[in-house]
Amino acid sequence: MKYVGAHVSAAGGVENVPERAHEIGATGFALFTKNQRQWEANPLTDESIDLFKKRCLEYEFSMDAIMPHDSYLINLGHPEKDKLKKSRDAFLDELQRCEQLGIRLLNFHPGSHLTKISEKECLKIIAESINEALSKTSFVKAVIENTAGQGSNMGYRFDHLAEMIDQVDQKERVGVCIDTAHAFAAGYDLSTEDGFEETFQQFEQIVGFDKLFAMHMNDSKKELGSKVDRHESLGDGLIGITPFKCIMEDRRFDDIPLILETPNMDRWAKEIELLRSFQKISK
Repeated sequence: MKYVGAHVSAAGGVENVPERAHEIGATGFALFTKNQRQWEANPLTDESIDLFKKRCLEYEFSMDAIMPHDSYLINLGHPEKDKLKKSRDAFLDELQRCEQLGIRLLNFHPGSHLTKISEKECLKIIAESINEALSKTSFVKAVIENTAGQGSNMGYRFDHLAEMIDQVDQKERVGVCIDTAHAFAAGYDLSTEDGFEETFQQFEQIVGFDKLFAMHMNDSKKELGSKVDRHESLGDGLIGITPFKCIMEDRRFDDIPLILETPNMDRWAKEIELLRSFQKISK
């Protein structure tokens, strides 16, 4: 099954998200479990937790189809110890909130070296951050998102993702989310069928499809290899429709969240409908 949805607003509480996702025809969704631009957040209430779980059941959302994103403030590869600790504490809180809600996946940007340490050292620190957080939680999986490579952000190459995973102790609890716009901006040409196949052959060889836990389905405003992260609505950007059709027709992308982060939320229902129209008998 293809779990197709969007990153839905949690305004008013996480318990409101399942209904909003249902209203746009989603079979999966993403959310923030707290304000993504603040370090601190009030704890989830028992009422919010219970209502969230109840409404997921009511609207038939599998917990395998739900993937929150953590705060944009967190940098798990921060070169400064005090700021790294702040990020690690916040990341642990995000994982714990997921477990309270019964959610099995947490998506996050890996981190940045801020031009103060080497890429290799930054990747090592990120893996150590993941290890520390997983050791203090029970079941939620850490889902590393590939980046566009903007600034000093790590994770824009498949070998970065593989190197981080290789250093994680609980390997069954770590995987990746491939953002199509980020991959394109990082230099992976998904805009043609041949380019799509070549990209995911590389992914299989370097990371492995067993580590593909989710996809972000975004077109790109910026050109191939630009290293600039700018999402566009499906079909309106420089990637085009081809890779999204390929994903929907390919069984390798079954049973994982396929999440829109396109900029025009008024088009999400139509974009979900479009993606579903591509879904034939899986290869």
